[in-house]
Amino acid sequence: MEEFQFRQNELWCEQVNLNHLAAECGTPLYVYSKRSIVDHCRHVERAFGTIDHLSCYAVKANANIAVLRLLAGEGIGADAGSIGEMRIAIEAGFSPEKITFSGVGKRDDEIEYALKKGIMALNVESSEEIDVIDAIASRLKSRAKIFLRLNFDIESGTHPYITTGRKQNKFGIELDSAAEALRRARSFSNVEVIGIHTHLGSQITRVDAFIAAATAMVKVIRELRADGMPISQLNFGGGFGVQYRDYITHPGLPAEIEHSESGVTTVKMLQAVLPVLAGANCRILIQPGRSIVAHAGILMTKVLYIKDTKSKRFVIVDAGMNDLIRPSLYQSYHQIVPLCLKGRPHGVVDIVGPLCESGDFFALDRMLPAVERSEYLGVLCTGAYGYVLSSNYNGRPRPAEMLVDGDQFGVIRKPETISDLY
Repeated sequence: MEEFQFRQNELWCEQVNLNHLAAECGTPLYVYSKRSIVDHCRHVERAFGTIDHLSCYAVKANANIAVLRLLAGEGIGADAGSIGEMRIAIEAGFSPEKITFSGVGKRDDEIEYALKKGIMALNVESSEEIDVIDAIASRLKSRAKIFLRLNFDIESGTHPYITTGRKQNKFGIELDSAAEALRRARSFSNVEVIGIHTHLGSQITRVDAFIAAATAMVKVIRELRADGMPISQLNFGGGFGVQYRDYITHPGLPAEIEHSESGVTTVKMLQAVLPVLAGANCRILIQPGRSIVAHAGILMTKVLYIKDTKSKRFVIVDAGMNDLIRPSLYQSYHQIVPLCLKGRPHGVVDIVGPLCESGDFFALDRMLPAVERSEYLGVLCTGAYGYVLSSNYNGRPRPAEMLVDGDQFGVIRKPETISDLY
């Protein structure tokens, strides 16, 4: 976490002063730490020790090609959710043999592209999808490798919009249909089942949920093997939660209350679950996304106005929910700090954007050191599901993205202009 820290009351990313960077380059602005991205990737890889595995970075978390090139350079794989993510992953340098293709609604052209490129496997969500994949593979005179995604109906404790492993979710095949689906898949001449897959959701901080899923997965693999179906690989998915609250501490910042994210790390969760998964005697795949890039990013924004009413103080900034939608969409928490601490008293404020929506906010009833017009705030831990979920709502161009490497920084995506909107 030392990539972002206060030095003499100003926030730095590696060796770059962010207050100066915001003033020089303008806001809103996404900034990423190269060292944080690489370090988090390596922490995950070291957690496996000598266990046969493949980490497939979830491209959806942050699809900037410069970020993807860093991760491809680490030798890991990628998990793509569309033809667009497959194409950019390959362009970034990920080997097709280390790419998996996920998604409940794969189009025919996407399946065809995946097979022509020779990706590692498709994570299959339904029986009809197997029919379609077999037909396309037959036409292409190829053989499709698949993981069958199972839904274990496990409560993960995350937001309803980002849970994917309950029976009411659209994802995966119900457990009691698994054996039949696998037998049927194995009957096709152009489909090869190489393993089973599960994925509970996103931003999961409960280790017991992962242990429950691992236990269920090992059990079903043993049952399938006993029924004559060899399973050599398991894809455990991702969803490893990260710490958003109290990411940065400083005497000039409000102290946050104890919370469920305290001490949460992907390494700790993997250390708890890998001994269980080892009982399956399989190669293990995971799909980390947020856990690699979330902490690496910050969204910097400028204070436009301070507005006081009888009941509220609003800090109005130049970034909006079109730039970062997570707080509005998921009621997600992001720590927000002034880029320069001036020893002012703390007060409760709503930090809101300029859009024509009451849902355009980054924090409600948040304790924050007093700030003034033209000063800068940093919305922390926005490296995952930040820019990728941005939009042009209200006719607003998307911001630039920059990468910091030591004391150097550069633009890795230019800011959009008004003319880009039409």
